[in-house]
Amino acid sequence: MLTLNNITKKYGKITAVDNLSLKIQEGQIFGFVGPNGAGKTTTLKIIATLLKQTSGNIYINDIEVSTNVKEVRSIIGYMPDFFGVYDNLKVDEYLEFYSDLAGIQYREAKSVISDLLDLVELNSKKNEYVDSLSRGMKQRLCLARSLVHNPKLLILDEPASGMDPRARVQMKRILRELGKMGKTILISSHILPELSELCTNIGIIEKGRMVESGTVDEIMKKSISSNNVRIKVLDSTQNAVKLLQEDSTITYVYGEDNKIEFSYQGDDKDMVKIIKRLVNNDIPVVSFSPMENNLEEIFMKVTKGEE
Repeated sequence: MLTLNNITKKYGKITAVDNLSLKIQEGQIFGFVGPNGAGKTTTLKIIATLLKQTSGNIYINDIEVSTNVKEVRSIIGYMPDFFGVYDNLKVDEYLEFYSDLAGIQYREAKSVISDLLDLVELNSKKNEYVDSLSRGMKQRLCLARSLVHNPKLLILDEPASGMDPRARVQMKRILRELGKMGKTILISSHILPELSELCTNIGIIEKGRMVESGTVDEIMKKSISSNNVRIKVLDSTQNAVKLLQEDSTITYVYGEDNKIEFSYQGDDKDMVKIIKRLVNNDIPVVSFSPMENNLEEIFMKVTKGEE
């Protein structure tokens, strides 16, 4: 559905996107992750035909973008991180305006708008003025706007930016529904746990370059070499920490109150040996459980914690 071949974007001597390549299959929900200034928004604007790359080629649905801009715009929907709304319009009037711009006939537009308002859970607000909506509602309205012409590819730049937790849950539910409908979605976000739950694939970009891409599981396996464990003890926390620090397979230990977190290199048999050693040294272990690796940890390791 989307292929980027060696995309570079320069502003004078500054390189915002540096030889970036990416391939997204039809139906994938691809999460674009990176620190501020990494080149995410610039890349999305290039894909959305709002910026022209300095070099490289982009293909959307096998169409070369730079020479077929009008055709490409008919099959993509773009939701920027900052967008304008017409405050003197009601919600349904706002979508009617964009339907007209997309060349949709009035009768068809009425049906499309009704379906979209159902999808983004705003049908009860269709007669409300846009400026009366909450931040989350405006975000969902902008998403509906990007869908009026039924695009095959959705490009969403920080769609949950500034939303409260409830609004983020609603947005995530809508994006999942769009995925079930067969839409291909490219989404950038700093809300990393939500990307790991939502996306089929992710790409981590830093300083304009793609440093990792693949499924979440693939990137975890490549980026995380240790197993993380949390244990609870009745007492003797300091003694337990000292014993764990003496173990050559353990790479990290942190203890506070009666809880200890540590990372070790090995398999389940090694875990059994570690617990057995604690018990044999009279450490009263109450419980232990694995800690799942998460996207934030991967992100920090891959980008070396830089911001």
